[in-house]
Amino acid sequence: MGSRLDYDESSIRVRPSPRSRPRTKDRPAHKDAVVGMVIGVDRGRWTCLLDDHTVSGMRARELRRTSIVVGDRVALVGDTSGRDGTLARIVRVEDRDTLLRRTADDTDPVERVLVANADQLAIVTALADPEPRPRMIDRCLVAAYDAGMDPLLVLTKADLADPEPFLTQYVSLGVRHVITSTDGDVAGAPIEGLHRVHELLADRMTVLVGHSGVGKSTLVNALVAGASRAIGHVNAVTGRGRHTSSSAIALPLPSGGWVVDTPGVRSFGLAHVDADSIIHHFPELEDGTKDCPRGCSHDEAECGLDAWVEGGHAGPSGRSRLESLRRLLRSRAGDTDDHDS
Repeated sequence: MGSRLDYDESSIRVRPSPRSRPRTKDRPAHKDAVVGMVIGVDRGRWTCLLDDHTVSGMRARELRRTSIVVGDRVALVGDTSGRDGTLARIVRVEDRDTLLRRTADDTDPVERVLVANADQLAIVTALADPEPRPRMIDRCLVAAYDAGMDPLLVLTKADLADPEPFLTQYVSLGVRHVITSTDGDVAGAPIEGLHRVHELLADRMTVLVGHSGVGKSTLVNALVAGASRAIGHVNAVTGRGRHTSSSAIALPLPSGGWVVDTPGVRSFGLAHVDADSIIHHFPELEDGTKDCPRGCSHDEAECGLDAWVEGGHAGPSGRSRLESLRRLLRSRAGDTDDHDS
């Protein structure tokens, strides 16, 4: 009788593979897919706008690691009728023109994609109740420049404070602005300056960002009839607002274009932003960096930009423009005690 360990390879039974055909990396082209725009995201479902109706879609398996955000143009297959209970499949994300991103803080390497394909970033800030936070605004400006978006300052609650002292900080940056006000004692009172806001947002895709309590949802409800965005209030002790928008949503403007309302933010990390991308938005200073030492932060004693400005190469506003550049660079580098103060 042989040993129980006395066997060779022929004694091993090989189970057949359950697959009937070899696996392939080739993916279907989905040439029959229809393209729509993502206008809302909720718990693993994407609301997409086609030509004349909306479709609820889910992410295809091959896109399970692909970020899909409001503003994305996506290709859909399956049932795209939009009828109740139907669900299409998102199989492709089209190339993006712009991408608004942020990180949790300035050391976090993980980017959070906020909105795709927008061309304008409206930074909403109250002039009082709560107090404006210039460092947070500077960070949003850096994010807009990095994304290739035009920044716009939307100042609310001008009935509570004079906007001119605040605006002097942004004159040299050349950032457009619009001022709005309401009668704080009257619920649902009309917003003064709303017509100008409509003009600046018409025919564009504009992202609204801002702290909770600055009046962002109030503004959206005034711009888009039936938007029904929840409105929060400012805590009298902390000076902070309560988050009322829980997810980004794109809403069509009656005058043409789109406005994207985003959840209130309390920090805007810029770990993903290259300093050179900021300098590109200061063309009168950019050529002066050729005289900077290697690895110059443009905010140090050896920086060549000081001599460039003193030589008159940056024009009469060169000094104030240099200070604005350095303020943005410091904001990007996190050289503040509080990101949102």
